[in-house]
Amino acid sequence: MLFSQKPTWRSLTMLQTISARKPTQRFPSLYCTMPPTHLHTDIQELCSVVCRSFGGLDELEASLDRFSIPLTSSLVTQVIDSCKNEAPTRRLLRFFLWSHKNLDDKLEDADYNHVIRVFAENKDYRAMEILTSDLGKEGRKMETYTFSVVAEALVKMGREEEALGIFKNLDKFNCPQDRYTVTAIVSALCSKGHARRAEGVVSHHNNKISGAETLIYRSLLYGWSEKENVKEARKIIKEMKSLGFTPDLFCYNTFLRCLCERNLKSNPSGLVPEALNVMIEMRSYQISPTSVSYNILLSCLCRTRRVKESLQILDIMGSSGCSPDWVSYHLVARVLYLTGRFGKGKQIVEKMIEDGLVPERKFYYDLIGILCGVERVNYALELFEKMKKSFLGGYGPVYDLLIPKLCRGGEFEKGRELWEEATTMGATLQCSRNVLDPSITEVFKPVRKVKEEVNLVDHTPRTKPRVAKTIRKNYKGKRKKRTK
Repeated sequence: MLFSQKPTWRSLTMLQTISARKPTQRFPSLYCTMPPTHLHTDIQELCSVVCRSFGGLDELEASLDRFSIPLTSSLVTQVIDSCKNEAPTRRLLRFFLWSHKNLDDKLEDADYNHVIRVFAENKDYRAMEILTSDLGKEGRKMETYTFSVVAEALVKMGREEEALGIFKNLDKFNCPQDRYTVTAIVSALCSKGHARRAEGVVSHHNNKISGAETLIYRSLLYGWSEKENVKEARKIIKEMKSLGFTPDLFCYNTFLRCLCERNLKSNPSGLVPEALNVMIEMRSYQISPTSVSYNILLSCLCRTRRVKESLQILDIMGSSGCSPDWVSYHLVARVLYLTGRFGKGKQIVEKMIEDGLVPERKFYYDLIGILCGVERVNYALELFEKMKKSFLGGYGPVYDLLIPKLCRGGEFEKGRELWEEATTMGATLQCSRNVLDPSITEVFKPVRKVKEEVNLVDHTPRTKPRVAKTIRKNYKGKRKKRTK
């Protein structure tokens, strides 16, 4: 579901160990945050050339050759950081290679590592590969954080073999195979469900992961959950317990998602009982399920349109001391509207407001869109009024949806009222004013389907009378012979 997102594996596993090794800035932060217009005039001009949207790469290099600014490694990094969100990445790459050529190998290893991470961040993997290859050829040192970014990028591209190849040859990049790099490659592989390959890395480098066992197990659990392999995920949890590592909330929520996704496809009736059993196990280890835990279950229940169980889980949350959040109410209201229980859905929204919860805009965007889709515009208007009372802002997309919907339904007066209201509020509308004109907007007239009477006519060919009489005579003659 849109509002029941997966846990952020990277922030909870790999970055916890690598953040301590993350390189610090080698130049004042002023240049990182300040836009090009505030830089020194010469540097500003250099940035304008790099960010130029016209001209080829050879023209860029020719323009750079005309500059008389003394280049330094910190200046190159400043220009890269100032232009990385504006200039095409290939122009950045050509600028960096030009700088490398003109600095006579005075670029430091940290500069190379920084630029590689910039290209990975901008998803120019080809440029990242070029500089990574140059890094190895020139015998430069790859930082641990850079390796983690490169490994993750390669795995996302479906090239996990290359990521493993770099890991196996880290000595060529003057980067050690320690617990940080092992954690990085395991996390990268598990992010796309390659848990089996990750287990092979762990078993081969088991003597190097001391102190990072919990993070390794988290990654492996996430990897098996990506494949919805409940058996292997349960095995990871049992192994953690046997080695004295207590699974935390992240581990149980990851396993719960794996279990619910598997049951959603193969055993929907087992969603509630098996999920509640996991929550009982969590409490036995003094881990209280949160609203995120229940929302994982609610998300799967709503996708199977199990209204009764969804309402039961919402009640269980309140009785167990875990207050539902706005996501919980959204999931339940959504399934109620989709199944035609509009009155009950309205009550759920009102209960959420009574509890003092203020949802995000997307709560109203989604539910109003559903109500318009099932032709319940009156309920959508009521929900829009509740949104305006919450002072959330961002009403333009709702007006763009409701005004054409009302006009195509023949309610032009109501459409004009909403248009004037939006104009008064200063909301930006994307729909045309022509939609308010009855001579232009075609009104949709629903037609009731009438069942056509079908006259069944027997088209079986009839036998001619003479032929039928002959057949009867022959049949009677045969019967007389048999009786004799």
